[in-house]
Amino acid sequence: MNTLLIGYDLNKAGQDYQDLIREIKSMGKWWHYLDSTWLVKTSETHTSARDKLKPYLDKNDELLVVNVTGDAAAWQGFIPDAGTWLRENL
Repeated sequence: MNTLLIGYDLNKAGQDYQDLIREIKSMGKWWHYLDSTWLVKTSETHTSARDKLKPYLDKNDELLVVNVTGDAAAWQGFIPDAGTWLRENL
């Protein structure tokens, strides 16, 4: 299993990105405590996740998908459930 960091900037005002969010959530166990940043524990690779999400983006949107499996991490200020997810899934 991989833990992927997914970040995006959706640059067109007024767009409905619920389909993009549904697709991210469908990939696996997810964490979403920052506005445009997700962590997803999934069998997807960084490139397959990117390819699955591309159809939900406009041409001027930006998307970043990084495999952070096993990387060192530090955080501050999250509620206990958020910290627990990070400890258990990174």
